[in-house]
Amino acid sequence: MPPKKKGESSAGGGKGKGKDTSTDKAKEKGGSSSGKLKPATSINVRHILCEKHGKKEEAATKLREGVKFDEVAREFSEDKARQGGSLGWKTRGSLLADFEKAAYELEPSTTANPKWAEVKTSEGYHIIMVEGRK
Repeated sequence: MPPKKKGESSAGGGKGKGKDTSTDKAKEKGGSSSGKLKPATSINVRHILCEKHGKKEEAATKLREGVKFDEVAREFSEDKARQGGSLGWKTRGSLLADFEKAAYELEPSTTANPKWAEVKTSEGYHIIMVEGRK
């Protein structure tokens, strides 16, 4: 079981009565949950780019520990756009094929609780998350 994130308590009291924890597993790496995503023509995407596999693994470990995606991106990403890994809105066909395939299969999530995928391209190792689809 992953460690608790800041603000989470292990006690079951209070207003958390209706909280469904079954979705927590879908939020881990490759977090595609059941159900199909609606087709999108553009996505708001962030990534962490690492030249070396070992560095990418360190970044993934930080994400599993509950560190926010944008914070991990600022620390580990080796690309020029260091604004928390934000690439902004990208349309189909504007990204590297393998990166785009993985990104368009991801459900939107937040930097505080990201659903991410990992992919290797000619640029290096990427950890990708999507914040929005349209």
